[in-house]
Amino acid sequence: MLTGAILWGVSGTVAQYLFQHRHFNTEWLTSVRLLLSGVLLLGIAYRKEKGRIWAVWKDKQDRIPLLLFGIFGMLGVQYTYFAAIEYGNAATATVLQYLGPAIITCFLAIRAKRIPSGKELMAVLLAVAGTFILVTHGNVGSLSISGLAVFWGISSAFALAFYTLQPHRLLKKWGSAIIVGWGMLIGGAVLSLIQPPWKFEGQWSLSAYAAIVFIIIFGTLIAFYCYLESLKYLSASETSLLACAEPLSAAFLAVIWLHVPFGISEWLGTLLILATIALLSIKKK
Repeated sequence: MLTGAILWGVSGTVAQYLFQHRHFNTEWLTSVRLLLSGVLLLGIAYRKEKGRIWAVWKDKQDRIPLLLFGIFGMLGVQYTYFAAIEYGNAATATVLQYLGPAIITCFLAIRAKRIPSGKELMAVLLAVAGTFILVTHGNVGSLSISGLAVFWGISSAFALAFYTLQPHRLLKKWGSAIIVGWGMLIGGAVLSLIQPPWKFEGQWSLSAYAAIVFIIIFGTLIAFYCYLESLKYLSASETSLLACAEPLSAAFLAVIWLHVPFGISEWLGTLLILATIALLSIKKK
C-alpha cells in the first residue's frame, strides 16, 4: 500500500511537469491515461478471468451503474485532479482531494439520518480548518492559490467521494480489476469525444515520453496493483493511514523537483487535513 500511495503522489507531480513545463493539455493527458490504462488493466483481468470481463455488460442491472461509475466516478476524479494540478500544483491538488473522507463521513451521516459522532465532527472541523489555512494562509481576503485550483481541488474531493461510494456493489460482485478497467475505458472514451487523443497540444521530448510512461505504468497500473494486494493483508484503517503517503510524497517531490513554494501554512494545512484521515481510521473498541 505504501508503494502504491507514493507512486500515486509522484505521478501527480510528474503530471504537473507535463502541464507547466511541456504545456500538455489536461483533457488530452486524462483521456490517454484512462484509455491506455483501461485497456492494459482489462487485458490483465482477461488473462485471469477471461469471459467475466464481458459478462458485466450482459447484466441489465449493472450496465447503468457501470456507465455512471466510468463517467462521473473514474473520469470525474481523474479530470478534476489533473485540472487542479494544472491550475495550481500537485501538492495542494492532492491534499485538497483528501477532503474526500470528510465528505463521505458527512454524506453517510445524512443518509443514515443521524447526528455525526464527536469524532466525525472533529474530523470535519479539522478538514475545514486545514483547507482554510492551505488556500488562504489564514488571510480571509486573499487566496494563496488560484480560484480555479481551489475549485477543481474541492471538486476532486467530491468526485473521490462518489468514486469511493457508488461502485461498492459492482466491486463486490465483479472485482476491482474488471470494474476499474471498464471505468477507465468508459471515462477515456467519453472524454475522447471532447478531446480526441490524436489532437495533441504540447511539446514532445524524451522526458515527456518518460513522464507519460511513468504515469500510465507506475502511477496507474502498478500503484493500483499494490493497492489491491495490500487489501489482502491490511485493515481499512491501516490502508487509510498508509494512503497519507500520497499527498506527502506529492508535496515533497513538488518542492524538491519543481521548486513549488510550500511554507509553514501549507504544511500546517496539509497536516490538519491528513489528521482527519487518521482520526476517522481509529477503530472503536
